[in-house]
Amino acid sequence: MIVILNRQKKHRIRTKAFERLLAELAVRYRREKAEVTLAFVGERAIQTLNRKWMKKNKPTDVLSFPLGEKGPDGTFYLGDIVIAVPVAARQARAKGHGLDRELRLLAVHGYLHLLGYDHFAGIEEEEHKLHGLTLA
Repeated sequence: MIVILNRQKKHRIRTKAFERLLAELAVRYRREKAEVTLAFVGERAIQTLNRKWMKKNKPTDVLSFPLGEKGPDGTFYLGDIVIAVPVAARQARAKGHGLDRELRLLAVHGYLHLLGYDHFAGIEEEEHKLHGLTLA
């Protein structure tokens, strides 16, 4: 199951498009039955999470919280992805592309972290392979 939460109000989020994107990733990585949550939040919320879990008292663009275990109900919980939309909007402007594209890149990045990829073990190469996934 894919759960999309939009906890910010400033930017319009195409939640159905992100459900499809995460479903594509689930099929590609054979995690169709795994539950994943993607939350879109504001800067304060991500800074609080970053301070609590990463010991960095500043906002960031995306955080991933891998679980990778079965719950009491038998569901396999892959984990949670949290994206700070205001940070993503600034990054999109700086890179010269739209917010949807930046959010997609961050969602893919966060999903790969849930699968165990990290910045020292192939995440950039894997992201490059996924470059063609869209939000159509």
